[in-house]
Amino acid sequence: MRISGGIARGIPLVAPKGDAVRPATDGMRQSLFSSLGERVSGARFLDLFAGSGAYGLEALSRGAAGGVFVEQNAKAAACVRQNIAAVCKSLGRAPGDLVVIQADARTVPLPAGELPDLVFIDPPYELIVDLAPALFARLSVTLAAKPDALVAFELPGEVTLAPAGWDLLKRLGKGVRQPTVCLFRRSA
Repeated sequence: MRISGGIARGIPLVAPKGDAVRPATDGMRQSLFSSLGERVSGARFLDLFAGSGAYGLEALSRGAAGGVFVEQNAKAAACVRQNIAAVCKSLGRAPGDLVVIQADARTVPLPAGELPDLVFIDPPYELIVDLAPALFARLSVTLAAKPDALVAFELPGEVTLAPAGWDLLKRLGKGVRQPTVCLFRRSA
């Protein structure tokens, strides 16, 4: 697994061994970031259920200003820190505007201060149906002052989300048995 685009393209990312995380594929990230285009440049991000940190680090490589990674698993959080160091070294920048919070993304207080422009959510697939409504409700409150913020939610192709108060802008992916990413924005 590597950074698929931007200045740090090709930098390898580490993930913990075993089934603690299911890293986003390079192809899925390429598809998502092609769709996001120029929205990434200068953006702040929130990477929930960060795993290896691939989504947030991909954003950083493509010009994001910084952001927050939330990951509960200690080994995965350590991998995120290691990956931040590698990507920041490649970018020639300090990691000062990147924060790793080791906590449950379902209950962690969402960061105060600069609100994210982009939220990446890649939870364990078996939790999606139960956690999505509460997570979108929290994001509605958190992002109330940021109506153009986008939420990129990775889920299996056979799952459909229709969170109250959110519009599905685009669904990226190849089919029912493949991972997909849905792009949501708060309803006007």
